[in-house]
Amino acid sequence: MSRDIEVNAEKIDKLYGRLNQEAESSGYHLNPEVEFTIAIVKGLLVNEQRYGYWACPCRLASGDKTEDLDIICPCDYRDADLDEHGMCFCALYVSKKVLQGTKEIKSIPERRPSKDKRAKIKKRSINSISSLSKTVWRCRVCGYLCGRDEPPEVCPICKAKKDRFERFI
Repeated sequence: MSRDIEVNAEKIDKLYGRLNQEAESSGYHLNPEVEFTIAIVKGLLVNEQRYGYWACPCRLASGDKTEDLDIICPCDYRDADLDEHGMCFCALYVSKKVLQGTKEIKSIPERRPSKDKRAKIKKRSINSISSLSKTVWRCRVCGYLCGRDEPPEVCPICKAKKDRFERFI
């Protein structure tokens, strides 16, 4: 039996405000179509209740956080999509050109590799070995690199959480 997940307007407004403030302070922009953006924010909150994390509401999440790390908002593909298409896959984030109306929003192709390709990429990164004295961690969202024993709790650039970092070297 399927149950509908309800999210109250106060939670939606609070998260919308938070995402907008974080985006603007980090050089990003939320989609200016507020009703559309609110629907995406609601989808994030529904997925948080369903899975325990903000899986992109425009993608099929597995329910396994480690398998879905690349599609937790902000997803690993956001910056590449913004650079190439002016918006991310779900259009929550848009480029300055889109915000200013000098670039039109169009649908974009899915950048996420298939499950098999993701497994191969993960295996390759686990097998890379280095003789550096510190581990180099890379934020999978924005590409921020840091050399330390453990990744930071929060990325200083895009505010992604610690679990969004991968061992780079």
